[in-house]
Amino acid sequence: MATSDLDAEQLISRFCGSLSPTDRAAFRAAAESALGAIVCAGEGVAYRTLREVWRGYFHPPADTETNHPVGVGSRRPSKLANAGAIGADDPRVGGRARNSFRAG
Repeated sequence: MATSDLDAEQLISRFCGSLSPTDRAAFRAAAESALGAIVCAGEGVAYRTLREVWRGYFHPPADTETNHPVGVGSRRPSKLANAGAIGADDPRVGGRARNSFRAG
């Protein structure tokens, strides 16, 4: 549902929620000046403008701070991932296939 009036304060507050408390005041000032500088045709234009401003102020927490490793190669060691393929050099591999040709 589209609205004719833009509630810029509510939109700025949504973006401020993910920022650190020290960056919120600076972001709010930059966001208000950015919205004042453009002619807003609607909430979508305002959102895209604020998203670009927000990216300059958002600093993701370190992996050690969240205690959740993220990214390629950041998983904990696993025997399944580090060991060789099961049955690769086992003499019993293919036993069922060999026995299927046996004349009985």
